[in-house]
Amino acid sequence: MSNKDTNTSQWSLVVQRVTSESVEVWVGTLFPTLKKPDIARVELIHPDGRKQTRRITKDQWQQPFRKLNQRFFKVIKFNNLTPGKNYSLNFIRRVEANGNVIPQSWQHLRSGAFSTLPNRVPLKGKKPFTIALGSCFYNHRDGGRAAAAYKALYQRGADNVRPDITFLTGDQVYLDIGFDSLSLVRDEIRQRIADDYALHWQAMGSILCNGGTWMLPDDHEFWNDYPFYKSAIPQLQALRLGYVRKTWDAAATDAVNNIQRSKPFETFNIGKDLSVCIADLRSFRDENGFTSTSVLNKIKKWAHELRSPGIFVAPQPFIVEENDTEKNLLSYKQQYAGLLQAFSVSGHDIVLMSGDVHFGRIATTQLGNEAKGPRLIEIVASPMSNLTYLNGIATDKPKSKPIKFPAPEICQLNNWKPAKVTYNKLFQVSTKKGNIFSAYPKIRTREHFMTISFSRNTTGTINLSANAWRIREIKGPKMLPVKDFDRTFTFKLK
Repeated sequence: MSNKDTNTSQWSLVVQRVTSESVEVWVGTLFPTLKKPDIARVELIHPDGRKQTRRITKDQWQQPFRKLNQRFFKVIKFNNLTPGKNYSLNFIRRVEANGNVIPQSWQHLRSGAFSTLPNRVPLKGKKPFTIALGSCFYNHRDGGRAAAAYKALYQRGADNVRPDITFLTGDQVYLDIGFDSLSLVRDEIRQRIADDYALHWQAMGSILCNGGTWMLPDDHEFWNDYPFYKSAIPQLQALRLGYVRKTWDAAATDAVNNIQRSKPFETFNIGKDLSVCIADLRSFRDENGFTSTSVLNKIKKWAHELRSPGIFVAPQPFIVEENDTEKNLLSYKQQYAGLLQAFSVSGHDIVLMSGDVHFGRIATTQLGNEAKGPRLIEIVASPMSNLTYLNGIATDKPKSKPIKFPAPEICQLNNWKPAKVTYNKLFQVSTKKGNIFSAYPKIRTREHFMTISFSRNTTGTINLSANAWRIREIKGPKMLPVKDFDRTFTFKLK
């Protein structure tokens, strides 16, 4: 049975957490109508053509949602891989009819590909180590365009921009969109959350199966301004009922843990050249902080022990003004100041990768009082797909504020002088006009993702280059997404 004989788009293969020697592969379905295969397998094809197979029996499937019997997944881990090599994957099931194996009984469901992490950042002139960055995906009017644009760049893009791994920094789903959010029935709440994930994961399939992916949740993986719930937004009023809020929170948390598989804190290194820290600064918020004291101390320890430039991946930007209607990181001044202080004494530049704000830009500023001290290079990519119709009012265009960083109260806490923030309009993602009678009523930032590439000079200096890619504009014989920046952003890290 070939792919042409059946619709296999309701199955998922997601490449997660690649290291230099291993990979984790999420397979299964988030749709409620598919049945657990009695036998399935995941094939890993090595660069030399050798095939490694892992078998999945019916009793090994797991439920992503504790309270829902439908929908199932399994995470397979392959070890002992070779650094810096290209691998491919196949997800296959055995098909039976009336208990009997039918001819051509193995059905191919999904394929994937990835590269293991290199032992070092590649030398200039070779393919650089490249990260794709995106956030804020709403499937309603996307039509598969985000996945197609990413897949084109991944499979046919030039070596200097083709992604190796991907960071999705929040709002991969919008669970709080629509008046069905007002349901007071527990099972309807759970099913709606599960259905939203099914549709979004289907639409993003070619992003999730090409290259190792790390995902962080932001508020819309739960609800607007999570964990706070006394919002004036009409479709969120049901959250004021304790049992509704508890049911919604539990199902959303299941999805973050079992589908996105986000962790509070994790790190990895590219040899001695780059160190990456990924932190969930949303799921554990309360009135006092954006994360737990334990995780905050781990992030500080990572910064203090840096021996190379650092990449910090978070669901929200740091270069912000305080928001009067929703909490951002600056709302938690003690923890915010503590993190910035740790970054400033690391001795190395920090590249912050984030999303959330519905605009794309690159901004740079100083960390601390030393003129030649560490710098913050903040890269924000949002959205991959804009909200539509009534919800389409939630748009924005690139901001060139604040002018100075950090805010006066943070300077006072850290005993810093405010530093100028550099915003180059060449590196702000362009906007598009809205039309009150269309699906997009307001001016909006164009749907995009970014690629951030790293290469190494013979002296050991790490060079960063970044591009933004318009998801909904494709051109050329290779049908690649159009660059949004007129020229490539470049920066020498220290």
